[in-house]
Amino acid sequence: MQGIEQFIPLILIFAIMYFLLIRPQQKKVKEHAAMVAALRRGDQVVTQGGVIGKVVKVKDDGEVEVEIADGVKVRVVQSTIATVMSKTEPAK
Repeated sequence: MQGIEQFIPLILIFAIMYFLLIRPQQKKVKEHAAMVAALRRGDQVVTQGGVIGKVVKVKDDGEVEVEIADGVKVRVVQSTIATVMSKTEPAK
């Protein structure tokens, strides 16, 4: 019984770490993945580098073409999109 009592604090520390650190981070990763998957043409986005632009084309291979100025288009990896500032309405 003494052996189990020694492991109780370790188990409690792991449980606290799970609920305060691991679980919220997993939730944040899922939300980011859903946001990136929902990208469509016309969305205004901010990349992790701080570049603001409008999505021109969403490619299947994990890339997005972003227009950062008139006539200036940049290919960006989808996972480097930090936030979507404004969403476009879906076509009906």
